[in-house]
Amino acid sequence: MNLSFIGTGYVGLVSATCFAEMGNQVYCVDVDAEKVVRLQSGRLTIYEPGLEQLFERNVRDSRMQFTTHLHMAAMHADVIFLTLPTPPQEDGSADLSYVLSVCEQLVPVLKQQYKILVTKSTVPVGTADKITRLLENAGLQAGKHFDVVSNPEFLREGSAVVDFMKPERVVIGTSSPRAEEMMRTLYEPFVRNGNPILAMDPRSSELVKYAANGFLAMKISFMNEIANLCERSGANIEKIRKGIGEDSRIGHQFLYAGLGYGGSCFPKDVQALSFTSHEFNYSFEILDAVMNVNKRQRKQMIDRMEAQMGSLHGKKIGCWGLAFKPNTDDIREAPALWLIDELTKRGASVIAYDPAAMENTQRVLPNIQYANDLYEATHNCHALLICTEWNEFRNPDFERLKYELLTPLVFDGRNLFDPAKMASLGFVYHSIGRATLPAEVPYEVQLKLAV
Repeated sequence: MNLSFIGTGYVGLVSATCFAEMGNQVYCVDVDAEKVVRLQSGRLTIYEPGLEQLFERNVRDSRMQFTTHLHMAAMHADVIFLTLPTPPQEDGSADLSYVLSVCEQLVPVLKQQYKILVTKSTVPVGTADKITRLLENAGLQAGKHFDVVSNPEFLREGSAVVDFMKPERVVIGTSSPRAEEMMRTLYEPFVRNGNPILAMDPRSSELVKYAANGFLAMKISFMNEIANLCERSGANIEKIRKGIGEDSRIGHQFLYAGLGYGGSCFPKDVQALSFTSHEFNYSFEILDAVMNVNKRQRKQMIDRMEAQMGSLHGKKIGCWGLAFKPNTDDIREAPALWLIDELTKRGASVIAYDPAAMENTQRVLPNIQYANDLYEATHNCHALLICTEWNEFRNPDFERLKYELLTPLVFDGRNLFDPAKMASLGFVYHSIGRATLPAEVPYEVQLKLAV
């Protein structure tokens, strides 16, 4: 099948590459001419494990082509995927201006030939109806010139290729039997193991993505609340996590306490879902609590650092991790960025290391230091702050770490280490939802911090 993807961001590139891998001819459109040239030469513009090899192969075999010409790409396509940004506006609503603008530009193409328009980006409830009205007001007829399909993505950054190639489910929202049949044909190679293709009305499909992300964000905030209770009651969040995770009604995923959720999806989707509920005169109170807990969780780490170290002014803090999660270079709404900004506002200096996200971070935080490895990021630092649970951080040389730090003080926002082990090694180790044990070897933390 011939496909066009309008927008070559994260969702667009992953989806386009995986469809090309299944033998489809894919045309990708972007307004950024330099980006188009880079992609056409076979150079990826995002970091995602497992994607580069697939991308290079399909570009080399000419199954993927890139252009700035929207009409040309659309004319060649049976199905047009809208993989455009829908950023949050000041009131929390999703900005549909990019999506609607492209739909307006597609009117001349749709007048000539029937196309399926697929909203792959996360869009509010009623977007398919809004696009349909826009096109009908331009003189087109649904079912004759076009059909609109909602097809939300459920990709996890860091495992997006596997998620796309072996989806747990595919959701198709449309009222058109013709469009549904074409979409089923397109996705059939991905669900040969029996995972379902769920066909439903567009409004339900649009809400599925928001409901999924809202629920997962709620689990994260709930576990952070339990972690806060653990710290006050003497319980251990890791024991709680395992104890409830064995319950088949709950499961083990998204039960890790930490610095709160970030990324390109959860923050804006929870906010947009809250806005949508108000549009329909409903107060979705639990979402407000989810967002408030998430904001508070980050601030609590700063409070904890000040409680241990006193004034942060003049202190040098090493930071491990910048991406919002491991195995990605995505720093959107990353807790690390908020924490670093807050530390510098309070007079601290920061040196950071991340295996993948430093180039992106340098664009938004140019005034901090960046290290070549995790140990350089702790040299002569008063404390280490861990913000992302990259695998390479899980088993460091603790003796070297203690040697590099001015004081053996670690604030772990991802619970990477065992508190008892850290204490036995001589570290003052603060984690989330677990007791901070006194170091078992003498050192002069307070004296050095005061210097």
